[in-house]
Amino acid sequence: MSDTPSLPVTFRPGHTRAVLLTAGVAIFLTISGIALLLEHLGPGERASFVVTGALIFWALARLARVKVVADDSGVTVVNIASRRRLDWAEILQVNLRPGDPWVFLNLSDGTSLPALGIQPGIAKQRAIADAKALRTLAEVRSTARPAEDQG
Repeated sequence: MSDTPSLPVTFRPGHTRAVLLTAGVAIFLTISGIALLLEHLGPGERASFVVTGALIFWALARLARVKVVADDSGVTVVNIASRRRLDWAEILQVNLRPGDPWVFLNLSDGTSLPALGIQPGIAKQRAIADAKALRTLAEVRSTARPAEDQG
């Protein structure tokens, strides 16, 4: 199938990631610069400014790390605070409905897993294309469907 991307492939919100990391660096540098410019601050207060800037950068970097990685054996979903490895057979459906903030994977255990690596925030058309590509991969590579159809 010509629409099927070659593996391995990584889906991530590139524009959103760039905005978050740029904002994180700018905030860190601004807060650290203020700490250095305010002459009446002591060393501990300056350090607390720098640590605060670093924590804000860390939080934004965590938001920017989201991705979905597909390879021959399955999919790894990296969200803000979690990472989950799925076999292709576990993915029954890939959904990105109008108004959804990101892709949802319907799984064979009856649950749904958000995949924040594909989100229509800034680049809606790219997210739709990525969701279609992941859906195609899941349909082609899943071994669960043929077994269900025969039984």
